[in-house]
Amino acid sequence: MNERPLLRVCNVTKKFQDYVALDNVSLEVAKGEVVCLIGGSGSGKTTLLRCINQLYDINDGSIWLEDELVGYRQDGRKLYPLTEKQAIRQRLKSGMVFQRFNLFPHMTALQNITEGPIQVLKTPRREAEATASKLLERVGLADKASNYPAELSGGQQQRVAIARALAMNPKVMLFDEPTSALDPELVGEVLAVMRELALSGMTMVVVTHELGFAKEVADRVVFMDRGVIVELGNAKDMLIKPQEPRTQAFISAVIG
Repeated sequence: MNERPLLRVCNVTKKFQDYVALDNVSLEVAKGEVVCLIGGSGSGKTTLLRCINQLYDINDGSIWLEDELVGYRQDGRKLYPLTEKQAIRQRLKSGMVFQRFNLFPHMTALQNITEGPIQVLKTPRREAEATASKLLERVGLADKASNYPAELSGGQQQRVAIARALAMNPKVMLFDEPTSALDPELVGEVLAVMRELALSGMTMVVVTHELGFAKEVADRVVFMDRGVIVELGNAKDMLIKPQEPRTQAFISAVIG
């Protein structure tokens, strides 16, 4: 933890017209750390992930990944937006897993995973397929390589989506409520894959309502409300004994 943070979010503000989705948010994530973002709908959690992954432009502040400014090129004191090609290269450093799986319906599980490495990284097909097969085995789907998304359960589709993100060798994995679209009986299989990723040392930022998972796996938990970070700290301390009244009310509501 004494190393320079892998990810730095510095005083970031994001507005949608007059609505302030993120208000001067700052956060640092160390290499190998798992940080869970919790909070109600509209608190800014997903917006923060999308800013890190350059799906949204920020209005103020800066984001740094591996000491590289995200979204811009710096020349002296001036900032210049990255070209699309530069942005794509930089975006590869962060793997994003969405609520909805966003798999290509006309491609098999294997093809969904190999598409990015072949088309973007220019990885030879045989090498990409070998890597994809290993990733499918890692997420427990070695026997589903030739299945199409429609032939897979929601949990299986999400595990393919995780494998697809891993195939691009990201420095940090971003998860946006990856279990929220799943039937309750399928949640565990996705969380098991995420748990294994965390144990392997993958840096992860996870938006989740699964507080049990956060307590078990996260190093730190961040509670957001109305576009600001209200409280952050050690996962177990935060979830067992939160200090801020808004955090206490949220956790009580989720736990019931």
